[in-house]
Amino acid sequence: MKLLLLTASAYALVPSRKLAPGPRYASARREETMVLGAVGAGALRYAVPAVAGLYAARAVKRKLAKGSRPYDREANSVGREYDAWTREGILEHYWGEHIHLGYYTDEEMEKGYLKKDFIEAKLNFTQRMMAWGGVNDATTAAGGKDVKILDVGCGIGGTTRYMATQLPEAKITGITLSPEQRDRATALAKEQGITNVDFMVKDALAMDFADESFDVVWGCESGEHMPDKKKYVTEMARVLRPGGKQVVATWCQRDNATQAFTAEEADSLDFLYSEWTHPYFISVNDYARLFASEAGLKDVVQDDWAKETIASWRHSIWVGVFDPWPVVFAGPRMWWKCFRDGVCLERMHKAFDRGLMEYGMIKGTKPLSA
Repeated sequence: MKLLLLTASAYALVPSRKLAPGPRYASARREETMVLGAVGAGALRYAVPAVAGLYAARAVKRKLAKGSRPYDREANSVGREYDAWTREGILEHYWGEHIHLGYYTDEEMEKGYLKKDFIEAKLNFTQRMMAWGGVNDATTAAGGKDVKILDVGCGIGGTTRYMATQLPEAKITGITLSPEQRDRATALAKEQGITNVDFMVKDALAMDFADESFDVVWGCESGEHMPDKKKYVTEMARVLRPGGKQVVATWCQRDNATQAFTAEEADSLDFLYSEWTHPYFISVNDYARLFASEAGLKDVVQDDWAKETIASWRHSIWVGVFDPWPVVFAGPRMWWKCFRDGVCLERMHKAFDRGLMEYGMIKGTKPLSA
């Protein structure tokens, strides 16, 4: 617009000359027209792209302000999106076999999180969660090491297979809503020669396992996608044997019982829900209450690992910056998808950084039968 105004100003500043009709008059008018034409053409040359760019930027901003993949249980939006991510291979390339956040010690953060291998950070999280949840020491009711473990929301099975290598006598079952994830998890187990695992497509809210089937029930970053958090917790407890251990890691939102969300915070949460097909989040306190009061578990312990995991969000962006070629060669559709994911990763970082989000760790034990 400034350039258009300059054009008008240039026209206004050209001195008005009252010449008598004749060759000189005609020549002056032609010269004046050429000058104004040149000024106008130059202004439009820059103004049109600038205005078009402005409108395009506003359109992109509006599109990025609203989540693009809202949760839809009937359409199995969770399974559909994980099918796509698995087929594309981009998520596995950057995140490795463990589709969850990584773990960073205080010392590693002081040195700089970018000095740590991103995929190693994810393995470290699994190791820390196993130790925190007492999975390494799990036994059967008879005291044996041939435990049965259920991994609820196993992804492509990275954690399932790792537990299988650490607990060779165990039998570990992973469930997912994504057929593509099940197939990829099974293929990787075969490639790696791991035989004490099994992968299935199954709804965690309607499992057909018999009561008290497992010695350990594990859920790592699967609760986010559950439309019924109570059912999620109680269904896991149903298939857990008395004396067995239940351990969950999940993204949570701040407990609004003590501090209500502002309108801006509610909008931010709505974007985080609907960009990656989450129905909603609850607080760590809410999960602990569900473990104790609804599932009837005892010795319930909760923690917030936001400090230990927050580096994952920006680390995930940087690994894409350092190694862009898988995305570059995938074409424009993937460029846009990964750009959107990068925006969501940054918004997740900010939400955790300001305390709007928490990283919930919850564990409990099923009481022995009377």
